[in-house]
Amino acid sequence: KVGWYNAVLQPAFHLPYPDDTLAFVVLSTPSMFEKALKPFVNKERLKIIRDPVDQCVSHHLSRVKEKFPDQKVDIIFDYEILPSRKPKFLAQTAAHVAGATYYYQRKDVELDPWGKKKIYGVCIHPKYGGWFAIRGLLLFPDIQVPFLEQSAPVDCVSTQEKRIELLEQFNFHWQDGRYRDIIEVKERYSEEQKAYFATPPAERFKLLGLTQ
Repeated sequence: KVGWYNAVLQPAFHLPYPDDTLAFVVLSTPSMFEKALKPFVNKERLKIIRDPVDQCVSHHLSRVKEKFPDQKVDIIFDYEILPSRKPKFLAQTAAHVAGATYYYQRKDVELDPWGKKKIYGVCIHPKYGGWFAIRGLLLFPDIQVPFLEQSAPVDCVSTQEKRIELLEQFNFHWQDGRYRDIIEVKERYSEEQKAYFATPPAERFKLLGLTQ
């Protein structure tokens, strides 16, 4: 429910819907690259003019919207920002309150070793660890679900030592991706997918055989 999200954030970040409005957080799993992105690029090769992953996600969520012709469906993508440069929604907070992933933050560590350093939080999925992405939000403004019960996310990094290790790796060594394997995972990105996301965005077109 939108109210779960708004309840944990300052008013500046609230979504402008009634508290009981139904919302879905959309994640991409490791197989997205092979099952969705590559077929999309092959089919829409001439129409790709911006980030291929963003366009692929937009294409698939638009198809979801078409499945509900009698419903109003609002889509917010993870990359969208407001004129103030703030994101349109805080993806990690949304995933946490929806029970999809656990958003580990500095406040989840009792004896904080970082002093005045800025420490960013990170979501971990109980099945995929850090090998996933939050892609968007589907909102159904005309559907109110007052009796929907909130499910807590799975706390899969439960020890203090592991939480410190996770936040250390994510904040200071994120390039090597070790934080993604903080727990035992069922599936990871393929080598091709790792190479794609490790490549600077401007050069990714070449990897997919696209001209910019």
